[in-house]
Amino acid sequence: MDLYQQLKSDLQQGRFAPGTVLKQTELAARYAVSRIPVRDALTRLKNEGWLTGHGKRGVAVPQFDPLEVEDLYLMRMRLEPLLQEFAAPNLNGETLGRARDILDAMEQVTERSPELSAAEIGALNWQFHTCLYRSANRPTLFAAVEQLHRQCERYIGYQSRGLDYQATSQQEHYQLLDLLQRGDRKAAGTLLEQHIAAAGRALVDHLRDNT
Repeated sequence: MDLYQQLKSDLQQGRFAPGTVLKQTELAARYAVSRIPVRDALTRLKNEGWLTGHGKRGVAVPQFDPLEVEDLYLMRMRLEPLLQEFAAPNLNGETLGRARDILDAMEQVTERSPELSAAEIGALNWQFHTCLYRSANRPTLFAAVEQLHRQCERYIGYQSRGLDYQATSQQEHYQLLDLLQRGDRKAAGTLLEQHIAAAGRALVDHLRDNT
C-alpha cells in the first residue's frame, strides 16, 4: 500500500480525529518516508476533499458535516435510481453474476473481520453498484455518481464505527439484485432510492447527535 492509500485508510478508520492539523515532518516520521511523498499525498487528499486547508499552506482533517452528508445523499437518491433504470435493460446473466460474486465477497469480509475494514467494505460496495451502473452506457451520469461516492468515502468509516448498519445494507443489496434478475425495474428503483435514503438519514441523525 503506497502512502496515499495508507493515509486515506487511516483517515477513513478515524486514526486522525476531525480538526487534527497534519504536519509533513510528523507524518514523514510516522510513516518512515521522506517529506516529498507526504507532500504529494496530502495535496492529492486535499484535492479529493479528504483534507482541508489550514493556515497558509497547512492541512487539517475536516470536521464531519451533517449538512454535507444530507446534500450528498439527496443527490445520490435522485441520480442513482435514474442510472440504474438506464442500465436495467442491458443487464445480462454475466453482469448479474459478477455483481452477486461481489456481494458474496463482501459477506466474507464481514464474517472474517468483527471490526470491519471500512475501506474494504466501501470499495466492494462501489464495485457492486458500478458493476450494474456501467451497463447504462451513460458516461456523464456515471461520472457524476462516481464523484458523489468519492465524496461519501470519508464518512464510511465513521458510519461503520458509529452505526451497526452493514447487515441491513447487505440484505438490501441482495434484495436489489433479486429484483433486477426478475426484471422488476420499478421495484428495484424504489428499493435503491429507499436504500440510499435510509442510510443517509441514519448517518445525518447520528452526526447531529454525536458531533
